[in-house]
Amino acid sequence: MTDPIADYLTRIRNAYRAGKKIVEVPSSKMKAELTRILCEKGYILSYKVVDGTPFNTLKIALKYHPQTKAAAIKGIDRISKPGLRRYAAADNLPRVLNGLGIAILTTSKGVVTDKEAKELGVGGEVICYVY
Repeated sequence: MTDPIADYLTRIRNAYRAGKKIVEVPSSKMKAELTRILCEKGYILSYKVVDGTPFNTLKIALKYHPQTKAAAIKGIDRISKPGLRRYAAADNLPRVLNGLGIAILTTSKGVVTDKEAKELGVGGEVICYVY
């Protein structure tokens, strides 16, 4: 697999489309940080890192609207790819859906959202957009 982050995002996207309640993905530090941000911002219910023999996995509980059963994540797009990295300076951070969505960046201060990066005054690689 050449792009594990794209695989992670695709598994989440496909699980929402299939109406699943829980999705399991292979774990890494980067995926755990992305999942932590999604949980903090309310896009998923919860997550847990499960220790396994060959490798660890992330169990992610997906979030849906109680009455309409609509998914909490309408779109999740990979921006920076292995073949073409996308970077944003501190004064030119992206806005997703005019501030309604979030952009997740990896910076020198760790993995943060676009709003947190603006507060910290740092730029970095734009990993994905979530809305």
